[in-house]
Amino acid sequence: MASRTTLEKSEHKAPAEATHLGRTSPQQPVSVSVIVRRKNPLHLHELQGRRLSHAEFNAQYAADPADFDSIRTFARNHGLTVDEAATSLPRRTIVLKGTAEAMEKAFGVELNSYQDTRRNKRFHAFTGTISLPEEHAPAVEAVLGLDSRPVASPHFRRRDTSADPNRKKKQPTAPQQQPQPFNATQVAQLYNFPTNLNGSGQTIAILELGGGYTASDLQTYFQGVGLNTPNVVAVGVDGGSNSPGDPNGADGEVELDIQVAGSVANAANIAVYFAPNSDQGFIDAITTAVHDTTNKPSVLSISWGGPESSWSQASVTALDNACQSAAALGVTITVASGDSGSSDGTTGTVVDFPASSPHVLACGGTALYANGTSISEEVVWDDQPQGGASGGGFSGSFAVPTWQTSALPSGSSGRGVPDVSGDASPETGYNIIVDGQPQVVGGTSAVAPLYAGLIALVNQQLATQGAASAGFVNPTLYQSASDFNDITQGNNGAYSAGPGWDACTGLGSPNGGSILTALTSAAPAPPANLGGSVS
Repeated sequence: MASRTTLEKSEHKAPAEATHLGRTSPQQPVSVSVIVRRKNPLHLHELQGRRLSHAEFNAQYAADPADFDSIRTFARNHGLTVDEAATSLPRRTIVLKGTAEAMEKAFGVELNSYQDTRRNKRFHAFTGTISLPEEHAPAVEAVLGLDSRPVASPHFRRRDTSADPNRKKKQPTAPQQQPQPFNATQVAQLYNFPTNLNGSGQTIAILELGGGYTASDLQTYFQGVGLNTPNVVAVGVDGGSNSPGDPNGADGEVELDIQVAGSVANAANIAVYFAPNSDQGFIDAITTAVHDTTNKPSVLSISWGGPESSWSQASVTALDNACQSAAALGVTITVASGDSGSSDGTTGTVVDFPASSPHVLACGGTALYANGTSISEEVVWDDQPQGGASGGGFSGSFAVPTWQTSALPSGSSGRGVPDVSGDASPETGYNIIVDGQPQVVGGTSAVAPLYAGLIALVNQQLATQGAASAGFVNPTLYQSASDFNDITQGNNGAYSAGPGWDACTGLGSPNGGSILTALTSAAPAPPANLGGSVS
């Protein structure tokens, strides 16, 4: 029997909050995405801020065809087939299909079936590690799909109309001030977003792990705020699809993302990538969007995530590597930081992933109060214990990146979350349309598409200057802290707001005009360590 090698970082623990149903049926079809190493290591600091074309990237940093051929041989030897249509050298992903029994023998695992008690979803998973024949193992970075447990939740919260809003206003607020919801266009105005740009020529990518939208909802919403309905396309990944119909489910997330981003950058195209809620679906959706040469998104909004501590190391590494590819290609990724404060719904202090990736712009939440067209007060979003709060804290997986060192408290051991923030409290949330009904929705889910829309405006301006897209914006934004409204009041549980960066609201909420100036006048970022792993 050929010698086998354990795949690094592949250990999986037994699923929590799930009922064990027994061994997975031997004949159950299973699909896995095998992530293969790059031709050459990607060191972003060596690019010195330069954006790569897809052709340049593919020549240097895609998978080596020889490695794919090795995995094809491995598949044949183990009774698996290659889904060539879903396989991609730029994405470094080769998709294998076969029975559960064949997958168990190929990867040295035992598959068991479970029922997720929170989401009422059945899935298969394994505990322990993955192994491969030693002649094939060196090429493989991760195998996704042997564990299909849900990994993420949408970070949106509906306004609680049954409760007294004054009960939820824990933070100091202006005298006699009552929380009021906004249209996304009003939020953009309060944050001084440029009005002479509309996102024309840009595509905003939005990642969804469930739910859907309807054309009638979008038409009703955009007509209601006096805007044209943007061009929206749905892109299926791993069998995912636009599946509206559950007003109490993820439809609220999907509609929120499209309606907020489309309000800010109304002339931008919007491509919504639907994938199953698993690490395989999540990562495949990111790589599909980042390497999409048909829709060509320049910014990707992600409003889903889960506690960093609940992800496998291999999945964290694979997803972060996908975000590094985005940075090299000049695609900005904005990510919601979570809606459960400093604990992220667990015990202790935990940050949400992928917001904790050092290669994304992590977006936290505030409660926003206005007097006419100006901000009267803005504090940390914290409606706990009954409601939600801005996710934030310090990563246990990623070291402090150099561009964040001077902003974080002395002695910080991990990457700080969030980077920036914006209106997220459901009490001061966004008027949207979901499955034909008006709703007020908040959550850090609203902040990721808000910033994605702003980046689309920036990229439109850069295009008129003949310049590349804004790309990885964090180093520039951390040098431009004065371009944000500093939030100094409130807390998200373990952390309190204060002058400068904090683990509740990051640098603060946006002054869109100033951010536009900073990002359109920025020279290529100097060489920097853009992020590293702690463990």
